[in-house]
This record gives sequence, structure tokens and C-alpha cells, in this order.
Amino acid sequence: MSFAKLDAHCHSLSALEHALAILGVDEATVMAPGGGSERAEAMATLSGMLHRQATDPKLADWISDAKAESLDAEQRIAVDEFERSYLNMTCLPAEFVEQKMRIGMQSEQLWRKARQTGDWATFRPALEGVVGLMREEAHMRADALGLKPYDALMEQFDPGNREADITPVFAELKTFLVDFLPIALEAQERRRSSRPARPLSGNYPVERQKALGLALMQAVGFDLDHGSLSISDHPFCGGVPSDVRMTTRYRTDEFLPALMGILHETGHGLYEQNLPKAWAHWPSGKARGMSIHESQSLFVEKQIGRNPAFWHFALPHVSQHLGEDWSIEDLLPHVHEIKRGKIRVDADEVTYPLHVILRYELEQDLLSGSLDVRDLPEAWDAKMSESLGISTLDDSKNGPMQDVHWPAGAFGYFPSYTLGALMAAQQWASISAGNPALEREIEMGDFASVNAWRRENIWQRGSMGTTPEILREATGEALNPAHFIAHLKARYGQ
Repeated sequence: MSFAKLDAHCHSLSALEHALAILGVDEATVMAPGGGSERAEAMATLSGMLHRQATDPKLADWISDAKAESLDAEQRIAVDEFERSYLNMTCLPAEFVEQKMRIGMQSEQLWRKARQTGDWATFRPALEGVVGLMREEAHMRADALGLKPYDALMEQFDPGNREADITPVFAELKTFLVDFLPIALEAQERRRSSRPARPLSGNYPVERQKALGLALMQAVGFDLDHGSLSISDHPFCGGVPSDVRMTTRYRTDEFLPALMGILHETGHGLYEQNLPKAWAHWPSGKARGMSIHESQSLFVEKQIGRNPAFWHFALPHVSQHLGEDWSIEDLLPHVHEIKRGKIRVDADEVTYPLHVILRYELEQDLLSGSLDVRDLPEAWDAKMSESLGISTLDDSKNGPMQDVHWPAGAFGYFPSYTLGALMAAQQWASISAGNPALEREIEMGDFASVNAWRRENIWQRGSMGTTPEILREATGEALNPAHFIAHLKARYGQ
């Protein structure tokens, strides 16, 4: 039977994906710097092997024959999703995939070194090479899929995302946020005037911060038998569902940035660990796309991690591991702090989407050719000044060099962050409407019901539906930004 052949083939592909995922995490966390070129070559070779197997012409016949077989509902979904994946994989020749992996890894390795000092002049040629490749890839995919070039790239990260749908939403959200930010900052200042915030700065050794992070990861449901936490230049969640590799970065003079990064990545990890195991080797058993993935990370970081109820539970853990005795009134002004800043990963709920929209706009210009890489610092500065009132013109480290995405060739990824924030707020609204005791449960450290809802409605769905279908079936409505706007107004507008 052709379905059985596809099933065996998926097992083979999954093994290669597993190897590449673990090699990639190792390269970003513990590999010695001198191993970079050989690692890039090894991963490029494996990527080429994976691509050739995933695009084998015989698979088209197996797909066609399997669709004619007597299959149950989940098997039919699996074959349909495999076909979608196959069509996207066959857009690119194996030689191009190997070249992209090689150049992308070399660019990322150079980025890590050059970013330390903000050496834009050294890094720029590498980014120019990546952008050139991404323009080529965008057009190859667009021709094969019948999409616009930027849409064809977004399709790889979140199937169904379209520029025509996202741009109006982002334009509306940007207008709201630019107007709302001064209101939220003024409200914050009134609160501070009535009760000055106690400073949280101190000396927090990395090992103590890590122990705190592990305790809270486990509390919210992360399985430490199938996952770990380490350090990297840029926080991420990688590996595979049975071996989730999470990272963060630490400062020893404050603990909240690292902890919130850990909670964010824990949301990703929970999603990966709870995907449908029976279909783990099929595309239908993998995460649907980065918008839903980001909705899960932002759900844990924002909807749970910045909820006062969570801190009633978490404060004893903070005191235990960091040795300081804070009250909820001490901590919340810092947890809910709003400020204009240069760094996306350190941004608050109100300003974060502005960072994403900036990147969304700039990467479209880079791909279309209307913006050259050499002019990126000036373009970045102009948009930062427009939306957040901050200049980055003399600070490339915290301007266009701050993210790993572009050096690694991940164009079309950034929209998922803000789409994920919208989805997370919508999911929270749906869960809380059906469970009036939700915040009391969180306050007691009971995350069973909130995880059960997400396991049933999001995690176990894998890719067995489109992003709009999964969201609509989970919450009873299509994507509705009103939930996110209402959330911001309630938390920060008073």
C-alpha cells in the first residue's frame, strides 16, 4: 500500500530532521568556535540528503495512489499535509538548499562574533549574500506555488499567511499602539507617583537564575525528562519533541529578562512536547506554523507570566532561589513595566508589536530590492524613530544586528510573533470565559485546566487543520484583534 510506503518514508525523513535539529542546537550553544566551518559543511550535506529524499519524484505517485486507498480521516489529513509539504519542498533544487544552509550558517557564525561589538561593516557583506539568496528563493517558490514572493516565504513558516491580509491588520495595530503608548506610559507614571517601585537590581548568579527558571518551567507543565535549558546568544527553543532544547541569556544584575525569556521558550516547548505522538513523523503531526507556535510561547509569557495571579504563586520560588523577600506590590511594577527600548526580545507587551511591524516592513523592502542592505541602518533608524521615538543610527548591535533571523535566512518569520500575540489573547479570552476560576487556579499553581484546554484545542491538533481552522474551532471565531487590544487597555491603560 502506498500509505504504508509514505509512512516508512516519513520515519526516514524524521530521523534526518532529528539529527539536523540536534546538530543545530549544539552548534548554537556548546560547539567550540573552531568547529564552525566543518559543522556548516556537515549540516549542509545532511540538508541536501534530506531535501533529495523529501523531493524524490516517486513520492508524487505514492501520494496519488495513497489518496485512492481506503483511509480513515486522520490518514487522509496526513496524506494531504504531506502533499502540501512535498509541493513546497520541490520548489527548490537540492544544490540550492545546500548552498543556503552553508551560507546561512556561515553568516550566523559571523553575526555572533560581529554583534558583540556592533561591527556592521564586517557583517554587512554576509547579510548581502543571504538577502541575495532569499530573493532568489522567494522567486523560485513564488513561481512554483503561484504566490507573491513574500507570501511564498511566509508560507514556509505559517501556511496561509498572506501579505494582503496581514498588512491592514498591522497598519491598524501600529496606529493604535503609537497612540496608546503615551497613554499607558502616563498611567504607569501615575502609579509610580502614588507608590514608588522598589528596585529589583542586585547580584543574581546565573546558576541561581537557572534553578529558578527550571522550577517554574516544571511548574507550568514542562517535562524535564524530555527537555533542557542552556545558554545562547539569542534565546530559542529547538531540538525535537522528545528532546526539547531551550536556551536563554542572563544578566547577573537583574533576573526578570532571563526569566521572562525562559517562560516564553517554555511555551514553545510545551507545544512541542504535546504534539500528537502517533503522527510525530508525519508533517500533520508537527506544529502547524509559527503563528500558532508564537501564540503558545506568548500565552505562557504574557497571558500567564505577566498575570498578577501567577506572581502570587511564583514569588515564594523567587525568594527561595534568589534570596530576596518581595511582595506582589514590589514586583508587579517591574513585571508590567513599559518603556521605549531598542531590543525586541526585551520589549514589553505594548511596544513589542512595533518592533515586529518594523521588521515586517523592512524585510519586504529588502526582498523587493527597494532597500539595499547597505542602507539598512538608516532605514531601521527612521522606523524606530517614527514608532518608538528612539534612534539606533550609531548602534547597529542593537539595531539591524540584534536578531538571528536575517543572518540565518529566516525571512517571512517575523509577522508570526505579533499574529501569535493576537491569537494568545483570543485563546485566553476563550479559556477564561469557560472557566471563571482560572486565575484562582493559577494563583494556587494549578495549571491543569489551562493546559488541558490547550492540549485538546491546540497542541494535539498538530497540523491537522489550517491556522484559521484551528483557531476558529478552538475559540469559536476567526482571528479577532479586539481581544488583544482589550487586553492591553485593561492591563496598562489605567
